[in-house]
Amino acid sequence: MTVVQEKSSERRVVANVLRGSVGNLIEWYDWYAYTAFSIYFAAAFFPKGDQTAQLLNTAAVFAVGFLMRPLGGWLLGRYADRRGRRAALTLSVTLMAFGSLIIALTPSYASIGVAAPVLLVLARLLQGLSVGGEYATSATYLSEVASPARRGFYSSFQYVTLTAGQLIALGVQIVLQQFLSKPEMTSWGWRIAFVIGATGAIVVMWLRRGMDESENFAKQAAGQEKGTFKALLKHPKECLLVVGLTLGGTVAFYTYTTYLQKFMVNTSKIDAATVSWINFAALLVFVVLQPVAGALSDRIGRRPLLLGFGVLGTLATVPLLTMLARTSEAFPAFLLMLGGLVIVTGYTSINAIVKAELFPTNIRALGVGLPYALTVAIFGGTAEYVALWFKQAGMEPVFYYYVAGCVLISLLVYGFMRETSKDSVLDRG
Repeated sequence: MTVVQEKSSERRVVANVLRGSVGNLIEWYDWYAYTAFSIYFAAAFFPKGDQTAQLLNTAAVFAVGFLMRPLGGWLLGRYADRRGRRAALTLSVTLMAFGSLIIALTPSYASIGVAAPVLLVLARLLQGLSVGGEYATSATYLSEVASPARRGFYSSFQYVTLTAGQLIALGVQIVLQQFLSKPEMTSWGWRIAFVIGATGAIVVMWLRRGMDESENFAKQAAGQEKGTFKALLKHPKECLLVVGLTLGGTVAFYTYTTYLQKFMVNTSKIDAATVSWINFAALLVFVVLQPVAGALSDRIGRRPLLLGFGVLGTLATVPLLTMLARTSEAFPAFLLMLGGLVIVTGYTSINAIVKAELFPTNIRALGVGLPYALTVAIFGGTAEYVALWFKQAGMEPVFYYYVAGCVLISLLVYGFMRETSKDSVLDRG
């Protein structure tokens, strides 16, 4: 291949990664807008009880959304393996648009009674279905369009855009906080975030219709069994590996990102507006770290990063959360949150490519999506609820050990798994 051809090929890869990533960003903005603004709309949907009880209710609905992710991983993963990555990505963002629109337009409990939380649950079910399919198809698409020597780097953009979606949600929150009073935010200001999300999803839905299809998918041999349980069951070891890879990472990720915002307000007693800035700054650094760690994995392999996350996550989680619980100052809180995010980068930056490297093309989206979504639904989606339950029971420190224990289980998996970058199924079709 000539230098000109190589540059042209690389530009095409970059263009495909960008097209695949922008939709991922909007999807995750919509998903995280819920947790970013729940501190304001909790009373609108669940008016009775103290702040912890209201947050517990919204966390339960957050967990309900996660219960749909396995169904989304199955339905949209199967659809992606049978009909193509582009078609599945377009469908997933359409479902997200509907979910955000329902949340934006649903009246409060005071206006329509129990129908308000029912509609909130319905919206989260749609969003959970969407995100369950988005992760698998996005991970598959990015791994398949990336050049072999830079798969870790390009696949890391899944968590770049995933976290950027959370950053934008926090950015919208910070901007609204500057212009609206707390009563205005609680009354109607939070709805603006979901209107933005629904509008962005509709735009991306149109953009994704013009995406290039993955060459791996397009070049599959005719007659292959695609996206079926029968084909998936031929890879039991790989499915179990996905579960083990994900368990500690998903609990740590949702602890250090979505839950810490509530933790700093509810436990550390830091002002909500200050917490938004802490989260924004820490997550901004986290975004920058993803491609750096992804590129490092292309040089030294995936396992060293996973092992680093496993060891540090097991040993440092309890001290980090204990110190944060006793911290009421912004800068120390920022450093502690950032410390957790640096540790979890060993998982987030490469988890998508590691899973994609385990499965052949005809079953890749379903193989990545279904066991991952099941694990995230059981452990990641309930992390916030478990944390708040322990707090309400007066045993909050037990949650710190729970997180460390989950990471330890994954560390054992990392210790015995093969190095996927040296024998990638992606290179075999």
